[in-house]
Parts: sequence; structure tokens; C-alpha cells
Amino acid sequence: MLQLVKDLTSNRRLPALADSAFLRYVTFAALYFAQGIPNGLFMFAMPAWMAANGKTPAEIGSFIAIVGLPWSFKIIAAPLMDRFTYLPMGRRRPWILFGQAGLVASFLLLAVITDPLNRMSVLMIAGFMSSLASIFQDISIDSLAIDILPEDQQARANGLMWGAKAASISATVAVTSWLFTNYSFMIAMNLFGIVISAIMLFPLLLTERRGEKLTPWTAGSASPEAKKIQLNSWRLILKSLLRAFSLPVSLILGVAVFVYRIASAYVTTLLPIFAVQELGWSDARYSHVFSITAFVGGIMGMFVGGAMIDIFGKIRMIVFYVLGLITLMMVMSLLPQYWSNDTFIIGFIGVFAILDTFITIAILAVAMQLCWKRVAATQFTLYMAIANLGMSAGAWIMGEAKVYLNWQQVFVFYLIFMVVVLAIIPFVSFKRHKNKMEKLEIKYG
Repeated sequence: MLQLVKDLTSNRRLPALADSAFLRYVTFAALYFAQGIPNGLFMFAMPAWMAANGKTPAEIGSFIAIVGLPWSFKIIAAPLMDRFTYLPMGRRRPWILFGQAGLVASFLLLAVITDPLNRMSVLMIAGFMSSLASIFQDISIDSLAIDILPEDQQARANGLMWGAKAASISATVAVTSWLFTNYSFMIAMNLFGIVISAIMLFPLLLTERRGEKLTPWTAGSASPEAKKIQLNSWRLILKSLLRAFSLPVSLILGVAVFVYRIASAYVTTLLPIFAVQELGWSDARYSHVFSITAFVGGIMGMFVGGAMIDIFGKIRMIVFYVLGLITLMMVMSLLPQYWSNDTFIIGFIGVFAILDTFITIAILAVAMQLCWKRVAATQFTLYMAIANLGMSAGAWIMGEAKVYLNWQQVFVFYLIFMVVVLAIIPFVSFKRHKNKMEKLEIKYG
């Protein structure tokens, strides 16, 4: 650590992210780990802690709503990040540092809150700040990945990022519970702040490309690659986004993302209802099983899913995983006599979590590859907004379907969406899209 500080102060350079695949993987995974800390804390650990200490459902619901509100602003923040930056320090790195600094500041505020359970408004403000910082970090990391990752590394990087976030959320929930029980709120917040501050060293000490500034007061200049793709007017950003997103392959992916997230949310909505109402599980038991299987899915995605997608191809593996989910759901619907077998049900939930994670990683990698770098933040965020709409639609559709269908039929109904994904995803042609993008670069570059 001391040597890194000496390198920084003496203006000696560590390798740039663009020059090292290892540094890219480690940096992206670390930053996603940092992002998982506030997610696990505010969405899972704190609500459970509040409930255990007598807070009402209304108070807890209000807390979650306020803390989660900034995530609705992503589609507004993304164009700002495409439009404004400080190119001598990199196209995305200043925004990553801004997001990380915001996370550190929010945990400093949390650490000085005394009697937090009786100061809910201050907790909400700190949580809101943390989520606001997280959206800038989230968008900027994804955009940087699009800017500097070779296409054959995107799936593996997404696997590492997704797995690191899953591990971070799970670890944060476990550590928070232990620290709150055995020590104090202040110690927990200080610990998380220290971890996030340590992770901030990655974007602080590593430039995007060779020759860029580490800080505004050190030597360096904007890279030719960054200057070439930077847009400096809202009109150009909007026109570029429309041109990129209206390409046939972009539209096909948008439909595939929407339909798949409908299917994914459909199952994640029905599972707790099915487990509690049909199988007689307690909500605590279901939460325990699902959290473990989701964690396993994230870790497998980190070390297996991304690597397999890089080796065998994104579209090919999506087709394979979709076929796996179709088979899984057919088995579930055709074998109701095994629903009373805990091993069968836990196995079903576990396999679903793994395959769902693998497909998500692959779809994110496809979306990255299809983005036009000059509007990568906005275009990728638009894909994610479409995914969020699909999730809302999937939850609603599941509720409506259960009114008219029995449980076997509910599971079969899921197959409709997966067959649609299976039918359209092979039409995502990277070669055709690349040719179109090259023509756009020539015409508007």
C-alpha cells in the first residue's frame, strides 16, 4: 500500500486498464463488490433489523422506497455521463471516482448517526445519498467495460462482476447481522466505509488508457481513442442513440431482453407464493433457500458462466441455457407428485437460479457488444430500463395467470415466453450489426 502511494505522489504509473486483462477483471469485480455493500445493507439487512426492533411495515416500506428511488433516475443520469466528463482523466473514470466518493461520504454520515432507529429520516437521507452515488458508479463501470473490454472478454467480465456483487450482498447481510448483534451500528458503518474506501484505490491509481492523468494536477492528456468517441452536444447524443438503437439487431435484442425479464420475474414472483401457499413452507425457510441458491448462482456465474460464454459464444450459450430452463420447467410441471420432496424443490430452485444467472450474464455481454461506444452509457441503460419494465410486467402477469390457472398450468405458461426468446435470439447477428455500426462510424464519425 505504501508503495502504491509513493507511485501516485511521484507520478510513476501503474499499467492502464486498457493494457491489462487481469487488472480489468480485478477492478470491475472489486467495484461491483463495493456496489453490493449498500445494496445488501439497505435492501435486506437494515429492513430485517428494523423489523426485529419493532418498526412498522409502513416505516420499513417508506425507508426502502426512499432508498431505492435514485435507481429510477438512471435513464436521466446516463446521458449526462455520455455528455460531460474530464477527458484527460479518462472518459468514464471521473464518474467512477465521483460515485465511489459519494459512497464513502454516505457511510461517513451513517457512522456518526447516534440512536439510528429513532432517527429514521437521517437514515433515509444517508441511504438516498448512497443509492444516488451507486447509480453513477453502476452506469460508469458498465460504460467503461463497453469502452475498453475486447468483445471476447465481455462475458467473463460480466460473470465476475455479477458474482462479486452477489457475494458482496450475501456477505454484507451476514456481517451486518453479526456486527449489530455483537458490536454496534457505528462499528458496522465504519467497517463498510473502510472497505469501500480501500476499493476506491483501484480507480484512483489506475487510468483507463496509457498517458492519461491520474489526478487533475498530474501530467497526462486525453487519449485519442477517448476524444474520437466523445460527443459534446445533446443533439448528437440523441441522434446517435436513435441511430444505434433503431438498427435491426438492436431492436431484436430489446425485444428479447423484455420478454426474458418477463419470464424471469414471473418465476421469481411465483416461487415464494408457491412455496408458502402450496408447499406449506414458512417465509423464513423460503428466504433462506432462495438466498443460498442465488449466492451459489452468482458464484458459479463468476467462475463458470462467463468463461463458458466466452469459449462457446454468447448466442449459442443463451440458446443452450434457454433450452435448459424450458426442460426444467417441463419437468416441474409434469411431476407434481415430487413437489412434497424437499430435495426436488430445492434442486429446482437452485438450477433455476444458476441458469437464470448464466442467461443474465450472457444478455448483458450481448448488450455491451451491441452498444455504440459514443453513447454506451445511455444505450446500455436503455436496455436495462427495458429489462426493468419486463420485470414489472412479469410480476403482474404471474398474478393474473394464477387467477385462472392451477399450479401445473402456471409453470407451463412460463414456456410461452421462453419459446419467444428461443425463436428470436438467433437473429442477433454480431457480424451484421458490426457492419452497420462501421457504416455509422464512417458516416458520422
